[in-house]
Amino acid sequence: MTFPAILDASRNASPFLYGPEGQAVLRALHSGQYGHTEITEQFERDIAQFLGVPDAVAVASGTAALHIALLAAGIGPGDEVIVPSMTFCATIQAITACGATPRFIEVDPGTLCVTGHDVLEAVTPATRAVLPVLYGGRAVDLSGIHDALAERGILVIEDAAHAFGSFNGTTRVGASGHATTCFSFGPIKNLTCGQGGLIIPRGVEAAKTARSLRLLGVIESAAERSAATSYTVAGFGLRYQMSSINAAIGSVQLANFTTAESARKKLWRAYKAALAPLDGVTLVDVDVEHSVPSLCVVRVPWRDRVFDFLREHGVGVGVHYPPNHLQPAFARWHRPLPATEAIGQQILTLPFHQHLTEEHVQHVASLLEKALTVAEASR
Repeated sequence: MTFPAILDASRNASPFLYGPEGQAVLRALHSGQYGHTEITEQFERDIAQFLGVPDAVAVASGTAALHIALLAAGIGPGDEVIVPSMTFCATIQAITACGATPRFIEVDPGTLCVTGHDVLEAVTPATRAVLPVLYGGRAVDLSGIHDALAERGILVIEDAAHAFGSFNGTTRVGASGHATTCFSFGPIKNLTCGQGGLIIPRGVEAAKTARSLRLLGVIESAAERSAATSYTVAGFGLRYQMSSINAAIGSVQLANFTTAESARKKLWRAYKAALAPLDGVTLVDVDVEHSVPSLCVVRVPWRDRVFDFLREHGVGVGVHYPPNHLQPAFARWHRPLPATEAIGQQILTLPFHQHLTEEHVQHVASLLEKALTVAEASR
């Protein structure tokens, strides 16, 4: 395969399939039941076992997971949620969908993750939750401020869209017991369901609430509904359940996750070695020893010129993410965040997916070096 074919924008973070996904989808299709079925529930059980947690609640997307987690926590109008501006807009939309207010904070320039210090500095009397984003797959350790947050009744809900399989200390992300954790299983994630998400709830009642919210407020399970003449709608809910078709894909991906974990770590380390000699390039640290990397992001000078050069030469670079506090939709909650604003002008996401080889990485690094030379000359 030529470099342009595998490095172009359409495959910047291309899903990697192991082969059996097609047959798994066909089995789900042939079952004649495409909604939430036993296939979905088996996927939930398998994820819970993999992470070492009591329960897991599968939903339609990572955004749905965040929305349900916030609703289940009682977050609503008048409440404030501390969140980094450096995240995908879905994180913020989930907060505003609850009627709550995002309170934007800075990130550490080296990791693009929040710190406990910055979280506590941002707390106000209206703060009800903190929503750390596990950028690039790196765990966010807020254990040092857990007591301070608990004393104020502030909950932690993790946006772990990038971080399935990563470790926080000696446990997988989601298994610490200190936070509700939300995963995304979208097309370009470490584990894909095609589309999907999942919540790791904290306790039996939280799991029941999440399950009711994901299916229009109905409290009975699919099996219970099929064996009865009625069902109970106990309160507000949304159609957020994960289909059996998506769960079938996810089950195959989970069975092969050790391969993804190893390949992604190896690829990220290859980038680290290839980029080390390049002046002006700073690799955002994902703590690869403990993480399953989801992205490979660098900070570079003359970012826009470098971006254009690489695109023109067939390398599908991207930007993750334009800061949200500068977006028109969220202008009413703007706060000056100079570090984030500077980072937003520097970050560049390099192609990162399991189709790539170390030879591709060397090619990208070589073109990036040329791009920097050209960009500097054209200042």
